[in-house]
Amino acid sequence: MILTVTPNPSLDRTYEVPSLDRGEVIRASGERMDPGGKGVNVSRAVAAAGRRTVAVLPLGGAPGALVADLLDAQGIEVAPVPVAGATRSNIALAESDGVLTKINAPGPELSAAEQELLLETVREQSRDAAWIACCGSLPRGLAPSWYADVVTRAHASGARIALDTSGPALLEALRAAPDVVKPNAEELAQAVGRPLTTVGDAVKAAEELRGMGARAVLASLGADGQLLVEDGGTWFATARVGTVRSNVGAGDSSLAGFLVAGGSGPEALASAVAHGAAAVQLPGSVMPTPADLDPAAVTVTAEVPVGRELTERVS
Repeated sequence: MILTVTPNPSLDRTYEVPSLDRGEVIRASGERMDPGGKGVNVSRAVAAAGRRTVAVLPLGGAPGALVADLLDAQGIEVAPVPVAGATRSNIALAESDGVLTKINAPGPELSAAEQELLLETVREQSRDAAWIACCGSLPRGLAPSWYADVVTRAHASGARIALDTSGPALLEALRAAPDVVKPNAEELAQAVGRPLTTVGDAVKAAEELRGMGARAVLASLGADGQLLVEDGGTWFATARVGTVRSNVGAGDSSLAGFLVAGGSGPEALASAVAHGAAAVQLPGSVMPTPADLDPAAVTVTAEVPVGRELTERVS
């Protein structure tokens, strides 16, 4: 079982539009409503892969009840933490050329009692977990050290933990030695405090995160591919992709693919890339099923092209 923890979940509405023109009436060609939040998306991708998953998340108000109903309809077990504030609602506008514009609400502020209940629920639900995936931003009220506390408690119970967050929350959590962290290129550059212009720069940055405490780094470099840096070695992977429809949740699908394949080594990296590549070719935040995957389109190598310039340099 893969347990996910989403401290700041959401109700996501995605509209497909031909183009985004400010001040104009825009007719959507398609729309979806999905339970959102990075950890929620990981659970959805794990469930789509046919594996058991439990989602721990604070839920409040009508949007929270709808998130729980949508997850239940997808066969995902929910361990809700009732909170006084209403779960946030987000909007994504997906243009026909693949450009995505997102409007994310801040979400409710969690009280001290709600924070402790969230931690206790994670502890209770983690007994049977092969992995705990902690993902996304922290809601108001939670200190940047909150994820570090989760990592420490997870390790005390013998569970492995994957972390997908950024900024101070990531830096604080590194001190607790998470088993794997999954930054994108921008988050990786932010963590080390310098620009990344080549794949080699990304490798060095990932090694620095390991030096700060991370046991492994799964780094997404967008269209350029993904890196895995761990004790067993360093690998680089790419995939052929057809038409990009939406990148909402693609990174979360990638993390799910990595974890369901064991969470280490080149085979898990290949699974991560296959899941991410499949996700970007689906509408909204639809998660890929095994039928959507194309493993033959994935290339994994230990000969990392360190001199290759990144398509989008990040600072």
